[in-house]
Amino acid sequence: MGALKKVAGPCTFLLVGDSKLISYANAAAMAAAQVTFVAPLAAARVPAGLFAALPAGAGTEADYTARRDAGKPAAARASYRVAEDDGMDLRGPRKSDPVVHLRRILVYSSANAAGQAKARALKLAQAAGEMDKLVRTAGTRFHPDAGAVAARVQAIAAKRRVGKYLRTIITAGSAGKPVLAWHFDQNAIDAEAAADGWYALLTNLAPGQAGPAEVFRRYKGQHVVERRYGEFKGPLAVAPIFLELNRRITALITVICLALLIFCLVERQVRRALAPHGEMMTGLPGYGPAPARPTGRTIFRALADLRLIPAHDGYPATIPKPAGVQARLLDLLNIDISRPRWLSP
Repeated sequence: MGALKKVAGPCTFLLVGDSKLISYANAAAMAAAQVTFVAPLAAARVPAGLFAALPAGAGTEADYTARRDAGKPAAARASYRVAEDDGMDLRGPRKSDPVVHLRRILVYSSANAAGQAKARALKLAQAAGEMDKLVRTAGTRFHPDAGAVAARVQAIAAKRRVGKYLRTIITAGSAGKPVLAWHFDQNAIDAEAAADGWYALLTNLAPGQAGPAEVFRRYKGQHVVERRYGEFKGPLAVAPIFLELNRRITALITVICLALLIFCLVERQVRRALAPHGEMMTGLPGYGPAPARPTGRTIFRALADLRLIPAHDGYPATIPKPAGVQARLLDLLNIDISRPRWLSP
């Protein structure tokens, strides 16, 4: 453990959470405990017009490339811009509660903007088709009166989420039958489109600790930690267990964390050894002959049926000469098959 501490070195703690982390109670508790955090601000809590009021091209370019874009040409990669405003104050339930001030980092993602524009165009097209059909059926047995037409309009608006920009007029036509006219408010659509791609991050990191771009990059590292949570439930198969004593709980957590540490270090060692080849190799389980980036899961699956001959008659334990991907992985891990265990000096 002492050697591992030296390898890891000192590391400050940063809590990266989702929007549910942002509350006065949580922020005040983390401030008191000197815990730094980054979390997105829920869209419903973003001040009205905040993003729409930003000038076109606002923010500075962030030097970040998403892993999914790593193999794409530069022009096809998502781009990101960041800016910082005056921040946000969280107030407690009592007037005597001190105000917690947080920095607010505004982030623009071209990928998010494209996705939001595509989703809006799709729902507008679907709503338009249903509204045109309702125009034809208004006054028929399907929607015989104004109430039935209005109810159908509300149903379409709710289902397609277009209530913010759907405008309708229901009038009485010949023989008192309802007549429907409708259109989309282009100004409302444009106002929403102006905010496409933007979201906000809140943090208590001091400006001297991390500028806007660094706050954004640290937030984007969340997927690495979340992937390790998945290892608990997957390859390590950690399951609920009842323990009577707190010290046994502590011991079990320690063992689980050590297992995860070994799991991660094996993956790290293989990827570092493959760095000259873009961290890719062939023959991994589930990928066939296609090259893939090894993970702890695929490495241990490949080595699962590896055999070990125990030490006997003065001869050390050995691994029967492996072949194929197993031999390649053992070589990348610097494992001598004639000395598979660390021997006492």
